[in-house]
Amino acid sequence: MKSAARSALLLVALIGITGWLLSFWFRSDADRHALLVSGFLAAIVQLAAFGLVHMAGRRNALAAWGLGTIFRGTVLALYGFFLVKMLALPRTAALVSFAVFLFVSMLLESLMMAYDA
Repeated sequence: MKSAARSALLLVALIGITGWLLSFWFRSDADRHALLVSGFLAAIVQLAAFGLVHMAGRRNALAAWGLGTIFRGTVLALYGFFLVKMLALPRTAALVSFAVFLFVSMLLESLMMAYDA
């Protein structure tokens, strides 16, 4: 439970810092709204993937991490093909920020896996 709470707290902080850095490139109000939506969605996806890895335990961690990666890619594709259009978000800001959020949070996940081992 402690490691899950720590992972969630670090994830939110990392997405916040990354979103702040991305806001220097995506300056319009619509772009910044896309950053917020992408950050929120990335946090939900990552928390689900973190949970999957934590539930799998050490023995099946690599398989769970692989399934989490497939899950992230699927959500990214669905976000790009459907949600961006449905929410009327700027496509570039939404997809770049979502992909960056997923990437940096995957780095955090691998760090947390190594730390918990």
